[in-house]
Amino acid sequence: MCRNWLIAGLLGVLQVTGCVHAADERLPGYQPRFGRERPVVVVVAQNRMTELTDFVVPLGVLRRAGVARVLAVAGDPGAVQLMPALSVRADASIAEFQRDFPQGADYLIVPAVHDSQEPRLLEFIRQQAALGASVIGICDGVLALAYAGLLRGRRATGHWYSREQRLSDFPGTLWQENRRYVVDGQLMTTAGVSAALPASLALVEAIAGTAKARELGQELGVHDWSTRHDSEAFTLGSQGYLTAAGNYLTRWRHETFAVTLLPGIDEVSLALRVDAWARTFRTQVLGVATQPVFSASGLEFIPQRTESGGLPPLPGGAVNAAQTFDEALAAIASRYGVATANLVAAQLEYRQNATARQHVEMLKP
Repeated sequence: MCRNWLIAGLLGVLQVTGCVHAADERLPGYQPRFGRERPVVVVVAQNRMTELTDFVVPLGVLRRAGVARVLAVAGDPGAVQLMPALSVRADASIAEFQRDFPQGADYLIVPAVHDSQEPRLLEFIRQQAALGASVIGICDGVLALAYAGLLRGRRATGHWYSREQRLSDFPGTLWQENRRYVVDGQLMTTAGVSAALPASLALVEAIAGTAKARELGQELGVHDWSTRHDSEAFTLGSQGYLTAAGNYLTRWRHETFAVTLLPGIDEVSLALRVDAWARTFRTQVLGVATQPVFSASGLEFIPQRTESGGLPPLPGGAVNAAQTFDEALAAIASRYGVATANLVAAQLEYRQNATARQHVEMLKP
């Protein structure tokens, strides 16, 4: 969920509406095309602002799986500013990809972006779909798919916070609730930010089979990537809006943390951890390194600072991907209070495991 949307809605009323439910489903298995040994997967970004977890997690998981050629593509050459934090450099621009891969991608992954109606992005989505790519909208990347005209008469889902907008702006789409992801033919859409990890494993399963997805899931600490999800349980309520407003307005309590970018860093856990902390409305996170750094999957991170300048290090980090949100939320509750941890969890559309919830509950006064 974009931070700006939440600020704009601090005084709004969130209305929950039920939608159509669907049975469990899986992505269809990959069918090789054009004599390719491995499918070509594109994760597309806007240079100005692209959601951190939505972009980095699918790219990192697919590259770690080693089952596809995975390319980070942006509208223009140069840096991609991620939201709510960090910056990366894409492998190619849209024009460069179109020149080098005239037959298109096999899979196009679209994260949530700042401008879901940008003409160049929408045309690229339409073009790749017309060339036969399966198109995957992560979180509110679904909005770009809807504006591109791909979702008329199709089943889809998105972040719980955009529900009213989606129902109003795209009444011809069969919006689903309580689904981690929805598959309709060659289209896949997911719920909020935390769905990026299980959805990525579902894509690995479609390309390389269940055994490969299970093996990778064990490495990441993920044992369930099914569609099961309770999106209707998430809401901010008056307490959430008050917490966001209070944190945002009391600027004297804001903090800036440094995250050291080291060569070979695990970009999946990094993205999940930073994304959680940067959503507190009290925390800014800056990547620190003396020069650009390539992560474990080969994604180039561009530091915002060459040295920490006395900034404290971002807490935590020594856990696998599946534990990252729980660890971050517990640390946020300890530092800023349970209300802020709950605010972050709602934005991430993430339900903590039982042990983590008990730990956070113990922090209540």
